[in-house]
Amino acid sequence: QVQLVESGGGLVQPGGSLRLSCAASGFTLDYYAIGWFRQAPGKEREGVSCISSSDGSTYYADSVKGRFTISRDNAKNTVYLQMNSLKPEDTAVYYCAAEAFLLQCIKSVITGIVLPDEYDYWGQGTQVTVSS
Repeated sequence: QVQLVESGGGLVQPGGSLRLSCAASGFTLDYYAIGWFRQAPGKEREGVSCISSSDGSTYYADSVKGRFTISRDNAKNTVYLQMNSLKPEDTAVYYCAAEAFLLQCIKSVITGIVLPDEYDYWGQGTQVTVSS
């Protein structure tokens, strides 16, 4: 079965950290660019970060730059999102998605617009809540 599974979400206080994982099964992540996205209640899904399949280049939305770090471990077929200095406005459901080309993901982190049908696979999401 081909799927992406996110994990690592939870409740954290402002200023805290979480590490999200996006694990693939049924296919190899090596050949895909992977993006992290988030959707807060009442808002559109937005691009957070992307990592390329080729050279590991990374891209971030301005709102998370300097606080979040995306990485991949192809041996474990997993992509991570390390989130530090979390703020209440980071509260959202976080999703990962796989794209054969990097283009759509880069567009999403620059414009904030996500076109879900342009991605090959999506995970089910993991809730991140930042609150005191």
